[in-house]
Amino acid sequence: MDGDHHDTIPASAKGQPRLLDQVRNVIRRLHYSIRTEQTYVDWIRRFILFHAKRHPADMGAPEVEAFLTHLAVQGKVTASTQNQALNAVVFLYRQVLKKELGWLEGIERAKKPARLPVMFTREEARAVLSRLDGIRWVMASLLYGSGLRLMECTRLRIKDVDFDQHQLVVRDGKGGKDRITMLPDRLVEPLKTHLDKVAVLHK
Repeated sequence: MDGDHHDTIPASAKGQPRLLDQVRNVIRRLHYSIRTEQTYVDWIRRFILFHAKRHPADMGAPEVEAFLTHLAVQGKVTASTQNQALNAVVFLYRQVLKKELGWLEGIERAKKPARLPVMFTREEARAVLSRLDGIRWVMASLLYGSGLRLMECTRLRIKDVDFDQHQLVVRDGKGGKDRITMLPDRLVEPLKTHLDKVAVLHK
């Protein structure tokens, strides 16, 4: 996916991995999640393309400020999205290029939305689940009933499911940590049925 765009990014010094591959290598060495890796690589690519493919080593705080201001003013992104882009670019300079940006003062800040996060009521969650079936229903039910994040659910493996204790082991979750969460009773049989189907398909 990301490799398709390697030719759009300036090459690194001879003998070194391409810049985005360097970013991936550092992220994996620090045990960040795959979702964070994808997000950071995407924002770093956008930063480079915004500045006409100049190498980040030849840029600094003014270019970072210009990019983040553009996101807020022209892109009209939310405050959290702008912060996500900032974190990605700071990671690039601090962890990959080993270069401090200094204090970023000239950034036009995105406005924080004046609203509370929206949460489903129990009835709304049931209404959504009632419109799903098969593995999509099982996955959505795990998100709701076990508190899994989307990527945690898609990366779940058979070895992580303890039917006897009604538990799931979430490996390398947020912050690179493992944790244990519950497996609701009503999901035991549907999950076993799905695993049986997968086993047959595998054979």
